[in-house]
Order: sequence, then structure tokens, then C-alpha cells
Amino acid sequence: MPVLRVALAQTNPVLGDIDGNCSAVLRWSRKAADQGASLVAFPELAVTGGPLRDLGSQPAFAAASAAGLTRLAADLAAEGLGKVSVVVGYLEGSDSTQRADGSGCAAHNAVALLRDGHVVGRSFKHRLPHHGVFDEVRNFLPGNSLMVACVDGTDVALAVGEDIHAPAVFAEAGAGLVLQVCAAPYHVGGHHGRMTALARLARAAGTPVASVNAVGGQDELVFHGGSSIVAADGSQLATAAHFVEDLLVAELDLPAAGDPAAGTRRIALPAPKIVDPPPQPIPVPRHPPAEPGEVWQALVTGTRDYARKNGFASAVVALSGGIDSTVVAVIAADALGPENVLGISMPSVFSSDHSMFDAEELGQRVGLDFRVVPIQPVVDSVAALLPVDGVALENVQARARGMLLMAVSNQEGRLALNTGNKTEYSCGHNTLYGDQVGGYAPLKDVPKTLVWALARWRNAQAYACDTPAPVPERTITKEPSPELQPGQVDSQLLPAPYEVLDRILARYVEDQLSRDELVADGFDADVVDCVIEMVERGEFKRQQAPPGPKISVRAFGMDRRMPITNRFVVHGHSASYFPAPTVTAVNHT
Repeated sequence: MPVLRVALAQTNPVLGDIDGNCSAVLRWSRKAADQGASLVAFPELAVTGGPLRDLGSQPAFAAASAAGLTRLAADLAAEGLGKVSVVVGYLEGSDSTQRADGSGCAAHNAVALLRDGHVVGRSFKHRLPHHGVFDEVRNFLPGNSLMVACVDGTDVALAVGEDIHAPAVFAEAGAGLVLQVCAAPYHVGGHHGRMTALARLARAAGTPVASVNAVGGQDELVFHGGSSIVAADGSQLATAAHFVEDLLVAELDLPAAGDPAAGTRRIALPAPKIVDPPPQPIPVPRHPPAEPGEVWQALVTGTRDYARKNGFASAVVALSGGIDSTVVAVIAADALGPENVLGISMPSVFSSDHSMFDAEELGQRVGLDFRVVPIQPVVDSVAALLPVDGVALENVQARARGMLLMAVSNQEGRLALNTGNKTEYSCGHNTLYGDQVGGYAPLKDVPKTLVWALARWRNAQAYACDTPAPVPERTITKEPSPELQPGQVDSQLLPAPYEVLDRILARYVEDQLSRDELVADGFDADVVDCVIEMVERGEFKRQQAPPGPKISVRAFGMDRRMPITNRFVVHGHSASYFPAPTVTAVNHT
């Protein structure tokens, strides 16, 4: 029985940096070879990075990817690694292959086997990965193929991304090992679902399954790694680290190949079956509880890579003394180093003494560069030019802060971090061109109640390491307030306490429950109506918001994007018309 030493290299590619990504493949292949591996696998689209969006439809980019792959094969041989079988994801495309509509270059999500200086086998899918709501059949289109390669005397079936959700195909392939290359983005509970799918495939195919996953941040996605090897009975044999580059090496006893001289062969993947009547859709599961430490790693990874990959070495955060800006500042410090984070306190006449003190204390605890820039002269100048009061005056204050924050960002070349959370974005509880400004929003997909949990977790980590807790205790315990009017607190502006509000929002936005289902779940009907109205009327703000890391199954902008001009909204299984606006207090335009 052949013994195959397999290495899974979970790397962090940079989208578009084909030369740099290929250099990383060379570097990690050398590490794998030094540990005796004869087969080393890299993630989906490791040569190009991803997701590609419309970049994948450009013929020049597909050609650059294919050329980079050819050079990579030659470079591996030149470095003395020609006898190592290297499996790598890349983008395939050709001018002779057209899209279904007859236009342009068809791009293929492909995997290649490199050996002896050549590309000895390829397999591709007709569609590039879409990292939205999960759909088990969306990539199984006619013409997709599965490659089976003979590696050191055993047959290895190479799967790309969601191919693993067709276990019957792999059972028929008769391979000794299924090797999946993927780029599975993080969301709460996602790793458990991925491991369940791998175990199901292993049991169906009767063979071990090795899955290599990408790590790192790309725009709004965070790839969490966790590359794994699963035994034929579905049990987990080994798992790599999460959120960091890692090399997982394992020695597997595998059955001999049916025909060692066969080289590589292809098996067609099935087209989707048409069933009449169509099956009932699989319900979106209720979201699992978030583990703060795991979420914190995802947010730090997303922030670090967004800054690094876009050329920023430092960041600036507006510090109000509240929980959101405090947590964002600590995330930035963990991601970029506290010496590279500037916190700016911008008080007005309505700012409380404790808020200004808490902001300064945070800067001292974390070691940030801290400055105070009062906004009242700007507000007074606007008020002298225009007669503003009420909500308009509140928004002038928020926009004065936004203007000053972006001025510092422009002048000093710092990435401006937005401090809004998912609850605020859901309810429209933010000001366009004010507290919604920024280049990146670390908490965009994080509900308010989870922000508090993250602060407590981060403090607990500091206590465990015998270091000062970064988040002042009063910042966690005090009642949130925008401090735009005397004595103003969030509870005056929202229809329910955050604990209730976040539960309603999770069930409405993420679980897609209807209004009637929410009421049947025990929520007050008037509160539900108010929350739904706020969510739908806030769409125009969300479509102007900065990107931020996705941590849920349904994030605004990626998985949920509604029309802005809209008087009819379908909620789950029922539909309802909205009357004239009744909520104005939180609609800070």
C-alpha cells in the first residue's frame, strides 16, 4: 500500500499580484519538500488571489494567470522541486472560449497539477466562485470536469471549491484520496459546516479527504484557513491553524492506483437534475452563537490585510469614549501595532467630561498616538452661515467630525477606520458624510451586543497575560449616547433595548423571517413594524457605506442588497406595504 506524504499550504495571496503569489508557492513548496512531502496543495485561485469579481472576465488577466502558471512550473523545476507534485488553483481563460451569451472571454475557476517543469493536468469549472449565500448546486454546470491524477502510485481526485458537494461523483472516481483546493470565507459557524461537508464526502467516497483553504482578508471577505485532513470514516485526522499562513503535513496510507501508468484522466461532473415538482428550498439555519475570540481574529485579520494590501501602514480612528470607537481602536492596534494608530477626540459643547476622559484613557492604555481637536469652531461657523437646529444641527456636528477625520487621513496617509456597527447600519442610526465616513469599517457586520462581548473578551485576554486591559471598564458599562443633544442616550432613539433589537435584526436580516413569523416568535408587533421600517428605509445609507469584514451568513452589501426606491418589500413568506414614514429620530441623513 503506497504511503503518500501530503502537505497543505494555506497561503494568503494578494489579488492581482501573480508574480508575488507564484513566489509564495515556490517558497512554501520548498518548505513542504524539506519536510519530505511529495504532494503539496495550495488554495483555490492561489495564483491570482480572489474573489475576482469582474476582473476575472478580462482576457488579459486570464492570460496573465495562465502565463504565470507556466512560469511557475518551470521555476519549480529550476529550484530542484520538479519531482514534487504541486496542485495550485488559478484562473483559466482563452479567446476561443465564449460565455453562454456569446460575448467576451469565458473565465474558468481551475486547478492544475505541476510536475517536472510542466502543467501535467488541469481541471476547471465554468463559473468563478461566488461568496454569497451558500447554494449547493450553483457551480454544477454542464462541462465541469473532475481530474484524477496518479501521484506516487495512488490516484488523487482533485476537487475545486464546492465540487465536494457532489459526493457520488467522487465515489465513482475510485481514487485513493480526494484533494480539495478551496477559498472558504469565514462566517460564524462556517468551519463546522465545512467540516461536516468534508466528513460526508469522505464517508460517501470511502476515502480520506484533504482540504486546503486560503487565509487572509480581501475587501469584505476574511478567509480563515483551518485546512484539514479527514479519514474515510469522517473523523478528523489533522487541522491547520486558523487565520494565519500554515503548512499541514501528514503521512497517509492509501490504496494503490488502478493504473499507475494512466497519468491523469477526467470525469465529467453532473449537470443539475431537474425534478418535478421542485424540492423545497433548504431553510437558512438559525445563526449559531458567536465565539468572541474567533470573531476578534477575523476582524483583526480583515483590518490588517485591507490596510496592508492597499498600501496603508497606519490608521486613524475618531475616539468618542464610547464602546464602538474603543473596540475599533483596539482592533486597529492589534492589527497594525499601537504605534501606527492615531486616535482623535473631537469634542463638542455636548460632549461629557467622562467621554473625553475615557477616550484619553484608552489612548494611554493601548499606547496610541492621541490628539484632541474640538469641533465647536467648525459647528459655529456653519451655524453662522445657515439657520440649523434639531436633527440638522446634530448632523452638522457628525459631519464636522467626519471632515476633520478625512483631512487627517488625506494629510498623513492614514487609513480612516469607520466605527459603525451592524445594529446602527441596520437601523439607519448613522449620519451620511459624518460618522459613516471612512475607508474601512471593522464592525460593519458586528451587532452592538457582540461589540460589548468582544470588549469583555479582549480585556479577559489581557488579564490572562498580566497586561493592562485595553478597554476602560466605564466604557463597557455606561449607557451608549451619540452626545449630539443635552442628555441624549441611544435608548431614546431606538424602539427597543439593544438585547431585543439585535435578536429581531438577526432573525429578520440573517434568518430572513417575515414580520408575521417575528411576531409569532414573541416579539412585540409594534416594535417589529418599527424595526422593519427602519431597516428598509436605511438601504440608501448602507449602499454608501465603506467595506467591512463579513462575519455572518448574510452581510449587508454582499448577501443582502435591496432597491433604494421601493414601496413593496417581500419578507420571507409574506409581503407587506409600508405606510408613510413614522420613524424619523434615527434617520440621520
